[in-house]
Amino acid sequence: MDKVEYKKAYKELYLPKNQPVLVEVPPILFAVIDGQGDPNEEAFSMVVGALYGFSYTVKMSYKSKDVPKEFYDYTVFPLEGVWDLVDKAKPSTDKSNFAYAAMIRQPDFLTSELFDRFILEAKSKKANEALDRIRLETITEGLCCQMLHVGSYDDEPASFEMMKQFCADHGYERTSLKHREIYLSDPRKTEPEKLKTVLRFKVRKTENK
Repeated sequence: MDKVEYKKAYKELYLPKNQPVLVEVPPILFAVIDGQGDPNEEAFSMVVGALYGFSYTVKMSYKSKDVPKEFYDYTVFPLEGVWDLVDKAKPSTDKSNFAYAAMIRQPDFLTSELFDRFILEAKSKKANEALDRIRLETITEGLCCQMLHVGSYDDEPASFEMMKQFCADHGYERTSLKHREIYLSDPRKTEPEKLKTVLRFKVRKTENK
């Protein structure tokens, strides 16, 4: 079987244009860690490290003596984050007030039993207390508005304004202040103005249109 490349197999979800569009997001299996605080601090780096450590353990399991049933080769999916505010009264510029669910999509063959196995294997490779916080969850977002944001994370508000206006013009409204970000670029290796991030939030049809 050919290797599954997410940018080709799921192009609609991971390679949108830099203009707002509507998309129906199906149920997706994720490894998830909840947390809060400034994503620039060490605690968030530990979370990201745990998610990637686990995800690559799953990916490389084809080299083990006990290859998972129905294993197929694939590219590890990018990091994603669902972001909210702990205290809604505080401004969104206060990063210490962020609440998040950081996650990486997992392949369909990953069962709950395999999940437990790979958590143990990931721990044996590199100690990271955040591995104990990973959970396996299927998330269904449904109807959403999304677009590709190119540039610094701090410049995302301008893209969200475009998305908000697009929804208003087409008879849709945002259903939650939470939003999802999918990080297509490695910020350690990419200039801020060249970062590519998928922005997405849930919407519904307005009643009067």
